[in-house]
Amino acid sequence: MNGAPSGRDTAIPDGTWEELVTTALLGTDRRAPAHVPPGRTAPAALLDAAAVATVRRRAGLRPGRAARRPERAPADPRPPLPAPAARRLTTLLADRSGGAGGGRRGSSPDLIELLPQWLAAANAHGYAAPPQALPALLDAARGRTDLRPAALAFAGPRALWLARLNPDWRFALRAAPGGGAALPDTEDAEAVRRLWQEGLFAERAALLGALRARTPERGRELLASTWATERAEDRLMFLDSLRTGLSDADEPFLEQALGDRSRNVRATAADLLSALPGSALAARMAVRATACVALDRTGDGPAIVVEAPLECDAGMERDGVVATPPAGRGERSWWLGQLVESAPLGTWPRRLGGRTPEEIVALPVTDGWQGELHAAWCRAAVRQRDAAWSRALLGSPSAPEAGGPGAVSLAERAKLLAALGPDERAVWVAGFIATHGLSEAFQLLGVCAVPWAPPLGRAVVDALDIARDAGSYPWSFSGVMGLAERCLDPAEARRLETLLAIPDEPADAAPGAGGYWAEAFQRLVTTLRLRAEMTQELLAPAGPREEGAQPREEGAQPPDAAG
Repeated sequence: MNGAPSGRDTAIPDGTWEELVTTALLGTDRRAPAHVPPGRTAPAALLDAAAVATVRRRAGLRPGRAARRPERAPADPRPPLPAPAARRLTTLLADRSGGAGGGRRGSSPDLIELLPQWLAAANAHGYAAPPQALPALLDAARGRTDLRPAALAFAGPRALWLARLNPDWRFALRAAPGGGAALPDTEDAEAVRRLWQEGLFAERAALLGALRARTPERGRELLASTWATERAEDRLMFLDSLRTGLSDADEPFLEQALGDRSRNVRATAADLLSALPGSALAARMAVRATACVALDRTGDGPAIVVEAPLECDAGMERDGVVATPPAGRGERSWWLGQLVESAPLGTWPRRLGGRTPEEIVALPVTDGWQGELHAAWCRAAVRQRDAAWSRALLGSPSAPEAGGPGAVSLAERAKLLAALGPDERAVWVAGFIATHGLSEAFQLLGVCAVPWAPPLGRAVVDALDIARDAGSYPWSFSGVMGLAERCLDPAEARRLETLLAIPDEPADAAPGAGGYWAEAFQRLVTTLRLRAEMTQELLAPAGPREEGAQPREEGAQPPDAAG
């Protein structure tokens, strides 16, 4: 291959490929080739030389090594899905339309919005995902982060196997502790110690979380063994894991963390200690807070008087009080709020004349301090998960101010509701909707247990019926409608059938509103019936293990692994 056809001398010296490229870019008029045989023009000689050089380059390539064959796919010991449920999963994954926003959505259910509920139910039954559905399941989880925990739990070990073969699915490796590496048996002390000493951060965090869920004291002891040598950002993340299984036994370690050199670590330790009403920090905060809040009996009736702190001393800062307030916030009110929210709520009945939480929040507060004081009590009730104080601060759902005396926003009311039991929560929100309608209820509905209890479901349906009768378009209630489709008890479908007819429209109604409402209710009824069918399909006998469910032989190609 060192010569050219027809005996032409087009041999070129080694290492001149770059010269040929440069000559071609500049043009042979500006730069003639280095070797032009007699009788050949410069452009033809350049092309001949390039052809020879190309053959040489190709002939000189060495064959590459064969790629490593994929490892064998892991087995999934869980029982397979019943055949009807497997077909339903395929249908749900094939629908990527989602909702149509706040406008007209038609009467067909949004199937992709039912996928989270379907996955939760399938995981509760302990089923394995059909292998052929894994690519579509991973694609769905890639596009929606809220799906990932349930989707990866359902997909099982094969999802991680596929994720190592397709970069588009690498999120599954990031979501799994240590990229899917199995954690050691928590009873194997040597394996636990070795992983804690040598593992990656994600593996160590997962190990600490597993230990805290089973034996909290072992997790705390493991963290204490290396605490002094951990990086500040790692100390912060590890410390936050102590929320799982938090108890009074953690107090000595957390007290030590109050002296940490990292301000964020100190603040987290203080936050955890304030959630322990019997801790020494909580007692110190109670002393400081009660020095600022007292009962005044000198007026026409008892009232609460407030004297906010004059300074933030070193002891307060060590206990987690942030000295510098946010922009636009006064220093003294900022310090007061932090003291009150960190004090045990049991402090206040003793301090304020033996009154109950309801009686305390009903007392007037002098000099305009009521909002600040009640807001701090709200934060304390949420942090300490105190149902009695949450109930008192929420007040009656039918109150004119649409909330309790201490609830200054819907977000705070939603947090307070979370401290109540599911049934009480549902009854309170139902009362709120009956009085104030649906316009402000969306956040409150989001904290209610699914499926909604009958009183709440009836309240939502009645409010939607009232909105329909008012003659407006249903689009402003699309958020509540979407929640109802996912959260209403499917048994409500029969009750909703009376709302499917197009109503007579009043003279002042929006044009065509009745038809749009009938369409919306039709979609709601169809979705509820579909959810009922999904539940029954998951209860059907499990079908035979489908082809491909067995572990693949070494070298077998994964489905769509190339993406």
